[in-house]
Amino acid sequence: MALAQVFEQVAGPDAPVEFRAFDGSSTGPPGAPVRITVRSPVAVRYLAQAPGALGLARAFVSGHLDVDGDMYTALARMASAQNGSLDFSERLRLLTALGGPKVLWPRVPPPQQEVLVNRRWLGGRLHSKDRDASAISHHYDVSNRFYEWVLGPSMAYTCACYPREDASLEEAQAYKFGLVARKLGLREGMRLLDVGCGWGGMVMHAAREYGVRALGVTLSAQQASWAQDAIARAGLSGLAEVRHLDYRDVPETGFDAVSSIGLTEHIGKAQLPGYFGFLHGKLKPGGRLLNHCITRPDDSEPARRRGGFINRYVFPDGELESPGYLISRMQDAGFEVRHEENLREHYAKTLAAWCANLDAHAEEAVAEVGNGTARVWRLYMAGSRLGFDRNQIQLHQVLGVRLAPGGVSGMPLRPDWEARPAQVSA
Repeated sequence: MALAQVFEQVAGPDAPVEFRAFDGSSTGPPGAPVRITVRSPVAVRYLAQAPGALGLARAFVSGHLDVDGDMYTALARMASAQNGSLDFSERLRLLTALGGPKVLWPRVPPPQQEVLVNRRWLGGRLHSKDRDASAISHHYDVSNRFYEWVLGPSMAYTCACYPREDASLEEAQAYKFGLVARKLGLREGMRLLDVGCGWGGMVMHAAREYGVRALGVTLSAQQASWAQDAIARAGLSGLAEVRHLDYRDVPETGFDAVSSIGLTEHIGKAQLPGYFGFLHGKLKPGGRLLNHCITRPDDSEPARRRGGFINRYVFPDGELESPGYLISRMQDAGFEVRHEENLREHYAKTLAAWCANLDAHAEEAVAEVGNGTARVWRLYMAGSRLGFDRNQIQLHQVLGVRLAPGGVSGMPLRPDWEARPAQVSA
Protein backbone atom coordinates (compact mmCIF):
# COMPACT_ATOMS: atom_id res chain seq x y z
CA MET A 1 0.00 0.00 0.00
CA ALA A 2 1.31 3.49 -0.84
CA LEU A 3 2.39 5.46 2.21
CA ALA A 4 0.03 8.40 1.61
CA GLN A 5 -2.91 6.00 1.54
CA VAL A 6 -1.92 4.65 4.96
CA PHE A 7 -2.17 8.16 6.42
CA GLU A 8 -5.48 8.68 4.68
CA GLN A 9 -6.80 5.59 6.46
CA VAL A 10 -5.82 7.09 9.80
CA ALA A 11 -7.43 10.48 9.12
CA GLY A 12 -10.43 9.13 7.26
CA PRO A 13 -11.16 9.19 3.52
CA ASP A 14 -13.36 12.29 3.77
CA ALA A 15 -10.81 14.44 5.57
CA PRO A 16 -10.09 17.76 3.80
CA VAL A 17 -6.38 16.93 3.94
CA GLU A 18 -3.92 16.29 1.14
CA PHE A 19 -1.20 13.73 1.91
CA ARG A 20 2.15 13.53 0.14
CA ALA A 21 4.94 11.08 0.90
CA PHE A 22 8.59 10.57 0.05
CA ASP A 23 7.72 7.42 -1.93
CA GLY A 24 5.96 9.65 -4.48
CA SER A 25 2.46 8.72 -3.41
CA SER A 26 -0.26 11.27 -2.72
CA THR A 27 -3.91 11.23 -1.88
CA GLY A 28 -6.65 13.54 -0.74
CA PRO A 29 -8.09 16.54 -2.57
CA PRO A 30 -5.34 18.54 -4.33
CA GLY A 31 -5.19 22.07 -3.01
CA ALA A 32 -6.89 21.11 0.29
CA PRO A 33 -6.62 23.67 3.09
CA VAL A 34 -4.19 21.36 4.91
CA ARG A 35 -1.35 19.35 3.42
CA ILE A 36 0.69 16.79 5.39
CA THR A 37 3.99 15.78 3.82
CA VAL A 38 5.97 12.78 5.06
CA ARG A 39 9.49 13.69 4.01
CA SER A 40 11.55 10.64 4.97
CA PRO A 41 11.44 7.11 6.39
CA VAL A 42 12.51 8.57 9.74
CA ALA A 43 9.02 10.03 10.14
CA VAL A 44 7.54 6.56 9.66
CA ARG A 45 9.90 5.15 12.29
CA TYR A 46 8.96 7.84 14.79
CA LEU A 47 5.26 7.15 14.26
CA ALA A 48 5.71 3.39 14.52
CA GLN A 49 8.03 3.44 17.53
CA ALA A 50 6.07 6.01 19.58
CA PRO A 51 2.40 5.75 18.58
CA GLY A 52 0.13 8.67 19.31
CA ALA A 53 1.04 12.27 20.00
CA LEU A 54 4.70 11.66 20.89
CA GLY A 55 5.56 9.98 17.60
CA LEU A 56 3.74 12.65 15.62
CA ALA A 57 5.53 15.35 17.62
CA ARG A 58 8.97 13.83 17.08
CA ALA A 59 8.40 13.52 13.34
CA PHE A 60 7.15 17.10 13.07
CA VAL A 61 9.67 18.77 15.40
CA SER A 62 12.59 17.09 13.67
CA GLY A 63 11.35 18.23 10.25
CA HIS A 64 10.69 14.75 8.85
CA LEU A 65 6.96 15.54 8.63
CA ASP A 66 5.53 18.90 7.58
CA VAL A 67 2.11 20.44 7.96
CA ASP A 68 1.14 23.25 5.57
CA GLY A 69 -2.01 25.14 6.46
CA ASP A 70 -3.86 25.26 9.75
CA MET A 71 -2.24 23.00 12.36
CA TYR A 72 -5.45 22.80 14.41
CA THR A 73 -7.37 21.40 11.44
CA ALA A 74 -4.60 18.88 10.77
CA LEU A 75 -4.61 17.67 14.38
CA ALA A 76 -8.39 17.49 14.50
CA ARG A 77 -8.38 15.24 11.43
CA MET A 78 -5.54 13.11 12.85
CA ALA A 79 -7.12 12.90 16.31
CA SER A 80 -7.52 9.11 16.33
CA ALA A 81 -3.81 8.64 15.77
CA GLN A 82 -2.82 11.53 18.04
CA ASN A 83 -4.82 10.20 20.97
CA GLY A 84 -3.60 6.64 20.52
CA SER A 85 -7.19 5.43 20.24
CA LEU A 86 -6.58 2.82 17.55
CA ASP A 87 -7.18 -0.70 18.82
CA PHE A 88 -4.55 -3.45 18.54
CA SER A 89 -5.84 -4.92 15.28
CA GLU A 90 -5.91 -1.49 13.63
CA ARG A 91 -2.37 -0.73 14.78
CA LEU A 92 -1.16 -4.10 13.51
CA ARG A 93 -2.78 -3.48 10.12
CA LEU A 94 -1.22 -0.02 9.86
CA LEU A 95 2.18 -1.33 10.99
CA THR A 96 2.04 -3.92 8.25
CA ALA A 97 1.11 -1.28 5.70
CA LEU A 98 4.00 0.93 6.84
CA GLY A 99 6.50 -1.82 6.19
CA GLY A 100 6.10 -4.37 8.95
CA PRO A 101 8.18 -4.89 12.10
CA LYS A 102 11.34 -3.63 10.39
CA VAL A 103 10.21 -0.04 10.95
CA LEU A 104 10.52 -0.64 14.71
CA TRP A 105 14.27 -1.25 14.37
CA PRO A 106 16.75 0.33 14.64
CA ARG A 107 15.50 2.83 17.18
CA VAL A 108 15.82 6.43 16.07
CA PRO A 109 17.02 8.94 18.67
CA PRO A 110 14.65 11.72 19.76
CA PRO A 111 15.12 15.17 18.24
CA GLN A 112 17.73 17.40 19.86
CA GLN A 113 15.06 19.61 21.42
CA GLU A 114 13.80 16.68 23.48
CA VAL A 115 17.29 15.76 24.64
CA LEU A 116 17.88 19.31 25.88
CA VAL A 117 14.65 19.25 27.87
CA ASN A 118 15.50 15.93 29.49
CA ARG A 119 18.87 17.24 30.67
CA ARG A 120 17.02 19.94 32.54
CA TRP A 121 14.30 17.96 34.23
CA LEU A 122 16.06 14.72 35.07
CA GLY A 123 18.34 16.33 37.65
CA GLY A 124 17.40 16.85 41.27
CA ARG A 125 14.41 16.01 43.44
CA LEU A 126 11.02 16.50 41.80
CA HIS A 127 9.70 20.03 42.54
CA SER A 128 12.74 21.05 44.54
CA LYS A 129 13.51 24.75 44.15
CA ASP A 130 16.46 24.17 41.80
CA ARG A 131 14.57 21.71 39.61
CA ASP A 132 11.49 23.93 39.44
CA ALA A 133 13.72 26.84 38.43
CA SER A 134 15.19 24.78 35.58
CA ALA A 135 11.77 23.59 34.40
CA ILE A 136 10.37 27.12 34.41
CA SER A 137 13.46 28.48 32.68
CA HIS A 138 13.10 25.87 29.92
CA HIS A 139 9.62 27.06 29.05
CA TYR A 140 9.64 30.78 29.80
CA ASP A 141 13.24 31.87 29.15
CA VAL A 142 12.87 31.23 25.42
CA SER A 143 12.87 34.82 24.18
CA ASN A 144 10.86 37.80 25.35
CA ARG A 145 10.60 38.97 21.75
CA PHE A 146 9.18 35.59 20.71
CA TYR A 147 6.55 35.83 23.42
CA GLU A 148 5.71 39.40 22.40
CA TRP A 149 4.88 38.13 18.93
CA VAL A 150 2.76 35.23 20.22
CA LEU A 151 0.99 36.87 23.17
CA GLY A 152 0.51 40.37 21.83
CA PRO A 153 0.78 43.64 23.78
CA SER A 154 -0.71 42.24 27.01
CA MET A 155 2.14 39.72 27.42
CA ALA A 156 -0.38 37.56 29.27
CA TYR A 157 0.42 33.86 28.91
CA THR A 158 -2.72 32.60 30.62
CA CYS A 159 -6.33 32.05 29.64
CA ALA A 160 -8.16 35.22 28.69
CA CYS A 161 -11.82 35.78 29.51
CA TYR A 162 -13.93 36.92 26.57
CA PRO A 163 -16.75 39.31 27.52
CA ARG A 164 -18.18 38.87 23.99
CA GLU A 165 -17.73 36.39 21.18
CA ASP A 166 -16.18 39.08 18.98
CA ALA A 167 -13.85 40.55 21.63
CA SER A 168 -10.19 40.86 20.69
CA LEU A 169 -7.44 39.00 22.54
CA GLU A 170 -6.32 42.24 24.20
CA GLU A 171 -9.85 43.04 25.34
CA ALA A 172 -10.22 39.53 26.73
CA GLN A 173 -6.92 39.64 28.62
CA ALA A 174 -7.77 43.00 30.15
CA TYR A 175 -11.20 41.66 31.11
CA LYS A 176 -9.54 38.60 32.73
CA PHE A 177 -7.28 40.75 34.91
CA GLY A 178 -10.27 42.92 35.83
CA LEU A 179 -12.33 39.85 36.70
CA VAL A 180 -9.59 38.52 38.98
CA ALA A 181 -9.30 41.94 40.65
CA ARG A 182 -13.04 42.16 41.22
CA LYS A 183 -13.26 38.63 42.61
CA LEU A 184 -10.46 39.53 45.01
CA GLY A 185 -12.34 42.70 46.00
CA LEU A 186 -9.31 44.91 45.33
CA ARG A 187 -9.50 48.50 46.53
CA GLU A 188 -7.07 51.37 46.71
CA GLY A 189 -4.41 50.90 49.38
CA MET A 190 -4.65 47.10 49.54
CA ARG A 191 -1.65 44.79 49.16
CA LEU A 192 -1.65 42.04 46.54
CA LEU A 193 0.76 39.11 46.14
CA ASP A 194 0.76 37.61 42.62
CA VAL A 195 2.62 34.27 42.59
CA GLY A 196 3.91 33.03 39.24
CA CYS A 197 3.31 36.54 37.91
CA GLY A 198 4.75 36.06 34.41
CA TRP A 199 5.50 39.36 32.70
CA GLY A 200 3.63 41.30 35.38
CA GLY A 201 0.25 41.81 33.74
CA MET A 202 -1.83 41.29 36.88
CA VAL A 203 0.59 43.29 39.02
CA MET A 204 0.44 46.30 36.69
CA HIS A 205 -3.34 46.05 36.26
CA ALA A 206 -3.90 46.05 40.03
CA ALA A 207 -1.57 49.01 40.53
CA ARG A 208 -2.83 51.07 37.60
CA GLU A 209 -6.58 50.41 37.83
CA TYR A 210 -7.06 49.99 41.59
CA GLY A 211 -4.17 51.77 43.30
CA VAL A 212 -3.09 48.49 44.89
CA ARG A 213 0.46 47.90 46.11
CA ALA A 214 1.28 44.75 44.17
CA LEU A 215 4.21 42.34 44.43
CA GLY A 216 4.75 39.67 41.78
CA VAL A 217 7.26 36.82 41.84
CA THR A 218 8.46 34.56 39.03
CA LEU A 219 11.15 31.91 38.56
CA SER A 220 11.93 33.27 35.09
CA ALA A 221 14.75 35.81 35.06
CA GLN A 222 13.74 37.06 31.61
CA GLN A 223 10.15 37.63 32.74
CA ALA A 224 11.23 39.56 35.82
CA SER A 225 13.59 41.80 33.85
CA TRP A 226 10.94 42.54 31.19
CA ALA A 227 8.28 43.21 33.84
CA GLN A 228 10.42 45.62 35.87
CA ASP A 229 11.20 47.61 32.71
CA ALA A 230 7.49 47.69 31.80
CA ILE A 231 6.56 48.85 35.31
CA ALA A 232 9.07 51.70 35.09
CA ARG A 233 7.85 52.73 31.63
CA ALA A 234 4.27 52.81 32.93
CA GLY A 235 5.24 55.01 35.89
CA LEU A 236 4.08 52.37 38.39
CA SER A 237 7.31 51.79 40.29
CA GLY A 238 5.83 53.30 43.45
CA LEU A 239 3.12 50.65 43.59
CA ALA A 240 4.24 47.61 41.58
CA GLU A 241 7.25 45.30 41.79
CA VAL A 242 8.24 42.00 40.17
CA ARG A 243 11.01 39.89 41.68
CA HIS A 244 12.94 36.93 40.27
CA LEU A 245 12.07 34.74 43.24
CA ASP A 246 10.52 31.41 44.23
CA TYR A 247 7.12 32.05 45.78
CA ARG A 248 8.25 29.98 48.78
CA ASP A 249 10.90 32.61 49.53
CA VAL A 250 8.59 35.64 49.76
CA PRO A 251 9.33 37.10 53.22
CA GLU A 252 6.40 39.55 53.49
CA THR A 253 3.06 38.59 54.98
CA GLY A 254 -0.26 40.25 55.80
CA PHE A 255 -1.48 40.60 52.22
CA ASP A 256 -5.10 41.52 51.52
CA ALA A 257 -5.25 39.26 48.46
CA VAL A 258 -3.25 36.61 46.61
CA SER A 259 -3.63 35.81 42.91
CA SER A 260 -2.20 32.63 41.44
CA ILE A 261 -2.74 32.69 37.68
CA GLY A 262 -1.23 29.74 35.85
CA LEU A 263 1.17 28.56 38.58
CA THR A 264 -0.61 25.57 40.15
CA GLU A 265 0.10 23.40 37.08
CA HIS A 266 3.81 23.56 38.01
CA ILE A 267 3.44 22.79 41.73
CA GLY A 268 2.96 18.99 41.73
CA LYS A 269 0.31 16.93 43.48
CA ALA A 270 2.40 16.10 46.54
CA GLN A 271 3.22 19.78 47.11
CA LEU A 272 -0.35 21.12 46.84
CA PRO A 273 -1.17 20.97 50.59
CA GLY A 274 1.96 22.96 51.38
CA TYR A 275 1.31 25.36 48.51
CA PHE A 276 -2.19 26.28 49.61
CA GLY A 277 -1.11 26.33 53.26
CA PHE A 278 1.69 28.76 52.41
CA LEU A 279 -0.68 31.09 50.54
CA HIS A 280 -3.19 30.92 53.39
CA GLY A 281 -0.46 32.03 55.76
CA LYS A 282 0.38 35.07 53.61
CA LEU A 283 -3.13 36.50 53.91
CA LYS A 284 -4.75 38.68 56.54
CA PRO A 285 -7.95 37.33 58.09
CA GLY A 286 -10.63 38.10 55.52
CA GLY A 287 -8.09 38.00 52.69
CA ARG A 288 -8.96 36.23 49.45
CA LEU A 289 -7.12 33.83 47.11
CA LEU A 290 -8.01 33.48 43.44
CA ASN A 291 -6.50 30.31 41.99
CA HIS A 292 -6.66 30.17 38.16
CA CYS A 293 -5.20 27.07 36.54
CA ILE A 294 -5.50 24.35 33.91
CA THR A 295 -7.14 21.18 35.21
CA ARG A 296 -8.13 17.79 33.92
CA PRO A 297 -11.84 16.93 33.86
CA ASP A 298 -11.70 14.13 36.44
CA ASP A 299 -9.39 11.85 38.44
CA SER A 300 -9.74 8.76 36.26
CA GLU A 301 -6.21 8.87 34.78
CA PRO A 302 -2.73 9.60 36.18
CA ALA A 303 -2.14 13.33 36.40
CA ARG A 304 1.44 13.30 35.16
CA ARG A 305 2.59 11.59 31.99
CA ARG A 306 6.37 11.68 32.03
CA GLY A 307 6.62 10.28 28.49
CA GLY A 308 4.05 12.55 26.85
CA PHE A 309 4.68 15.32 24.34
CA ILE A 310 3.82 18.20 26.69
CA ASN A 311 6.05 16.93 29.50
CA ARG A 312 8.98 16.17 27.20
CA TYR A 313 8.92 19.28 25.05
CA VAL A 314 6.93 22.03 26.71
CA PHE A 315 6.22 21.88 30.46
CA PRO A 316 8.73 19.59 32.20
CA ASP A 317 7.33 18.26 35.49
CA GLY A 318 3.87 19.73 34.88
CA GLU A 319 0.95 18.05 36.66
CA LEU A 320 -2.78 18.65 36.24
CA GLU A 321 -5.36 17.82 38.89
CA SER A 322 -9.14 17.88 38.81
CA PRO A 323 -11.00 20.95 40.12
CA GLY A 324 -12.55 18.83 42.85
CA TYR A 325 -9.13 17.75 44.11
CA LEU A 326 -7.85 21.33 44.11
CA ILE A 327 -10.90 22.61 45.97
CA SER A 328 -10.48 19.91 48.60
CA ARG A 329 -6.83 20.86 49.15
CA MET A 330 -7.77 24.54 49.43
CA GLN A 331 -10.37 23.73 52.05
CA ASP A 332 -7.97 21.47 53.92
CA ALA A 333 -5.52 24.41 54.07
CA GLY A 334 -8.12 26.56 55.80
CA PHE A 335 -9.79 28.39 52.92
CA GLU A 336 -13.54 28.67 52.63
CA VAL A 337 -14.27 28.21 48.92
CA ARG A 338 -16.86 30.74 47.79
CA HIS A 339 -16.96 30.56 44.00
CA GLU A 340 -15.76 28.40 41.11
CA GLU A 341 -16.13 28.57 37.35
CA ASN A 342 -14.82 26.77 34.28
CA LEU A 343 -13.39 28.93 31.46
CA ARG A 344 -12.62 26.02 29.12
CA GLU A 345 -14.06 27.58 25.96
CA HIS A 346 -12.27 30.84 26.73
CA TYR A 347 -8.91 29.08 26.68
CA ALA A 348 -9.68 27.51 23.31
CA LYS A 349 -10.36 31.02 21.95
CA THR A 350 -7.19 32.35 23.59
CA LEU A 351 -5.08 29.63 22.00
CA ALA A 352 -6.65 30.24 18.60
CA ALA A 353 -5.52 33.87 18.86
CA TRP A 354 -2.00 32.85 19.93
CA CYS A 355 -1.77 30.39 17.04
CA ALA A 356 -2.80 33.12 14.61
CA ASN A 357 -0.16 35.43 16.07
CA LEU A 358 2.55 32.79 15.70
CA ASP A 359 1.53 32.07 12.11
CA ALA A 360 1.68 35.80 11.36
CA HIS A 361 5.26 35.93 12.67
CA ALA A 362 6.40 32.50 11.49
CA GLU A 363 9.59 33.62 9.75
CA GLU A 364 10.63 35.97 12.55
CA ALA A 365 9.97 33.24 15.13
CA VAL A 366 12.23 30.75 13.37
CA ALA A 367 14.98 33.38 13.11
CA GLU A 368 14.61 34.23 16.81
CA VAL A 369 14.32 30.81 18.51
CA GLY A 370 15.17 28.27 15.82
CA ASN A 371 13.05 26.02 13.66
CA GLY A 372 12.74 23.24 16.24
CA THR A 373 11.42 25.46 19.02
CA ALA A 374 9.06 27.29 16.68
CA ARG A 375 7.68 23.93 15.55
CA VAL A 376 7.22 22.78 19.14
CA TRP A 377 5.16 25.88 19.98
CA ARG A 378 3.07 25.63 16.84
CA LEU A 379 2.18 22.01 17.58
CA TYR A 380 1.65 22.41 21.31
CA MET A 381 -0.63 25.44 21.08
CA ALA A 382 -2.81 23.92 18.34
CA GLY A 383 -2.97 20.62 20.23
CA SER A 384 -3.89 22.40 23.46
CA ARG A 385 -6.65 24.29 21.70
CA LEU A 386 -8.05 20.97 20.49
CA GLY A 387 -7.83 19.60 24.02
CA PHE A 388 -9.88 22.46 25.46
CA ASP A 389 -12.42 22.27 22.63
CA ARG A 390 -12.95 18.55 23.26
CA ASN A 391 -13.02 18.79 27.07
CA GLN A 392 -9.81 16.84 27.53
CA ILE A 393 -8.50 19.72 29.66
CA GLN A 394 -10.22 22.60 31.42
CA LEU A 395 -9.45 25.96 33.03
CA HIS A 396 -10.90 26.70 36.46
CA GLN A 397 -10.95 29.79 38.64
CA VAL A 398 -11.52 29.03 42.32
CA LEU A 399 -12.06 31.82 44.87
CA GLY A 400 -11.33 31.16 48.53
CA VAL A 401 -11.23 33.31 51.64
CA ARG A 402 -9.27 33.11 54.89
CA LEU A 403 -12.04 33.64 57.41
CA ALA A 404 -11.75 36.29 60.11
CA PRO A 405 -12.52 35.37 63.73
CA GLY A 406 -16.07 34.23 64.26
CA GLY A 407 -16.37 32.91 60.72
CA VAL A 408 -16.62 36.37 59.16
CA SER A 409 -15.89 36.12 55.42
CA GLY A 410 -16.30 39.70 54.29
CA MET A 411 -17.88 38.35 51.11
CA PRO A 412 -20.98 39.91 49.50
CA LEU A 413 -24.23 38.00 49.84
CA ARG A 414 -24.20 37.46 46.07
CA PRO A 415 -21.26 37.69 43.63
CA ASP A 416 -20.73 41.31 42.64
CA TRP A 417 -17.79 41.04 40.27
CA GLU A 418 -19.68 41.40 37.02
CA ALA A 419 -20.36 45.04 37.89
CA ARG A 420 -17.17 47.08 37.76
CA PRO A 421 -16.47 48.86 41.09
CA ALA A 422 -15.16 52.38 41.49
CA GLN A 423 -11.56 52.76 40.38
CA VAL A 424 -8.73 54.79 41.85
CA SER A 425 -9.90 58.24 42.81
CA ALA A 426 -8.55 61.12 40.73
